[in-house]
Amino acid sequence: MLSACRRAGLPGAPTHVLRTASALYSRGPGRRGHGGGGRHHLGGWHEAEVHATTILSVRKGDSLFIIGDGQVSLGSQIIKPNARKVRKLKDGVMAGFAGATADAMTLFERLEMKLSEHPETMRACVEMAKAWRMDKYLRRLEAVMIVVDEAGTNVQLTGTGDVLESQDGIIGIGSGGAFATAAARALIDVDGLDACAIGRKAMGIASDMCVYTNKNWVEETLAIKAPADEAAATE
Repeated sequence: MLSACRRAGLPGAPTHVLRTASALYSRGPGRRGHGGGGRHHLGGWHEAEVHATTILSVRKGDSLFIIGDGQVSLGSQIIKPNARKVRKLKDGVMAGFAGATADAMTLFERLEMKLSEHPETMRACVEMAKAWRMDKYLRRLEAVMIVVDEAGTNVQLTGTGDVLESQDGIIGIGSGGAFATAAARALIDVDGLDACAIGRKAMGIASDMCVYTNKNWVEETLAIKAPADEAAATE
């Protein structure tokens, strides 16, 4: 750029200014200084990128509830208001995703394969996280998942190889995940509110606060079953 200015007979900009401009415009899509990227920076730890949606799971008593909104956003536009982001993987196992739809569908298919190889949901999630982390193709996929089952499994899967199990039975992901999680934690000890009521109330608060979350919800409730050995012991 400086040499072009000199050839044209124009006064050149200071070298440090040119270096700064070069640093700004040489960064990849979705990074600071560039308008690209399909995800939104909301000031998370270490500039963590947050997917524009809200998925929430709540476990209370013998019920496990998962709910997700239906909004698909592209920048400031709402592309679709009724996407289904909570899906059944097999009998008694549900999952919700935040992120690119095509990437999430690929991850759902891989997780279904792991579930066929390892019937135990937690083991399948661990194997899925290992593959997601190590595989050159999978680790480029941009999505975060919550997986729940009727045995009480309630975990979050990420592309960094994490399988995170909630201490209090509440997990929220996406741009409104923090709002939904905070609301659910405030309601979890309220008498008379089951997992379903808590999840719906928390999701309503998140949809009121997050512009990327709407009120077209898809929800599922699972009744947690006691392990076979415990059930036999009580008979």
